[in-house]
Amino acid sequence: MDEKSDQGIHENLLVPQSRDDDIELGVKKRWYNISESATAELKRQVCLAGPLVLVSLLQYSLQTISVMFVGHLGEVYLSGASMATSFAGVTGFSLMLGMGSALETFCGQAYGAKEYHMLGVHMQRAMLVLMLICIPISVLWSFTSDIFTFLGQDREISVQSGIYACCLIPAVFAYGLLQCQFRFLQTQNNIKPLVISTGITSLLHVLICWTLVFHFGFGSRGAAISSGISYWVNVLILGMYIKFSPTCEKTWTGYSMEGVKNLSTFLSLGIPSSLMLCLEFWSYEFLVLMSGLLPYPKLETSVMSICLNTCSVFFRIPYGFGSAVSTRVSNELGAGNPRAAKLAVQVVIFMAVVEGMLVASALVAVRGVWAYIYTNEEEVVRYIATVLPVLAISNFMDGMQGVLSGATRGCAMQKVGVYVNLGTYYIIGLPLAIFLAFVLHQNAKGLWTGIIGGSSVQASILLVTILHIDWEQQAKKAMDLVHGSKIPEENVHCSG
Repeated sequence: MDEKSDQGIHENLLVPQSRDDDIELGVKKRWYNISESATAELKRQVCLAGPLVLVSLLQYSLQTISVMFVGHLGEVYLSGASMATSFAGVTGFSLMLGMGSALETFCGQAYGAKEYHMLGVHMQRAMLVLMLICIPISVLWSFTSDIFTFLGQDREISVQSGIYACCLIPAVFAYGLLQCQFRFLQTQNNIKPLVISTGITSLLHVLICWTLVFHFGFGSRGAAISSGISYWVNVLILGMYIKFSPTCEKTWTGYSMEGVKNLSTFLSLGIPSSLMLCLEFWSYEFLVLMSGLLPYPKLETSVMSICLNTCSVFFRIPYGFGSAVSTRVSNELGAGNPRAAKLAVQVVIFMAVVEGMLVASALVAVRGVWAYIYTNEEEVVRYIATVLPVLAISNFMDGMQGVLSGATRGCAMQKVGVYVNLGTYYIIGLPLAIFLAFVLHQNAKGLWTGIIGGSSVQASILLVTILHIDWEQQAKKAMDLVHGSKIPEENVHCSG
């Protein structure tokens, strides 16, 4: 190469890059940063959601295990325990779960804002409110037998249901406290003690249940009492951890008078949080009741019960995702990071879509054999095989609304969720289910198709609402909530 050519090359290297090159470089750098941030957020949520899914599954299994033990005592005892468990879930446990979820907003935003002592204050307020609510629930459960008899249920089954429900009363108090402890630790991203305590409790529960039911001969009473003992053991383990662990020394400073004041502040989000969950939960219970009015009610009720149990188990996955994103969003809004909160929602929507597609595909693939887990009746197995594709769609939509509901809790938008759930399930979903099942005679498939219509509209409305949130405004509202200047308005500020 001659000297002239070599000089030309050096001159070209010294020529500044064009504006187009600068823009292209800037775009690449921006997309790299976005990709890196999204990957980091995905890792955070997976690490948070994975243990929460496990904890949710283990908690859900406790009462199921108790009913399984009762099943070995006879058909009447099993029917009574099943009806009592369903009644307790509708009138008590769902209320505790929903109201306790308000702490995802209060504690999550306070932790993000580094107002650490307020986490303990909010937990005390929640515990007091939930314990007071348990009193009328206990009175109601003591009349379970009379209520079922009045509603025309079999006398013997009603009596067994009443016995089981009365023995469950101590469990609802422990369950309420447990929800407060769970949210207190969850919003600090302190998940390990939840997994350990729930795992220990689940293992002990099997032993306690067997001992009371068979060894001491308490029968169905023993199964119900074992649930209460197991919940109280979990409460005790977490209570000791919160009191003595150095990880909670900033967030738990002991009981104070501040924890019994301004209870209306907690109720302002606690009530809509409870209604938001219960309105959805109750709508699915109505499906079981309506299945008993269909032709061949034993077959339809069996199919509906299996479908509902299947949905409940698989819903634990998106519910864990929803709890994770609620924590991430509330932490970031409390810390004044609206962009990070927005990214957290975008990432969890992606996770929900992938998870929903995988589970739906799996349900369709095993539709011919899935029912054998629950029964050997060939008629039920064939019927379930025809319903599972519809159930797969239902699971996908439930997963979407589960994570979106978590995002609304992180933003303190529970009242919006109440209005959406009330309209979509009780104005659209249930009427459509009744029409398809009883007018078009699609039976159980019609009931599920109708409720899918409601959940689809619900998920769509929540998605549009979440995607149009003004995150800067939400961060300001979080500051107002954290510092106690006001309870945030529920109007959604849109970015256009």
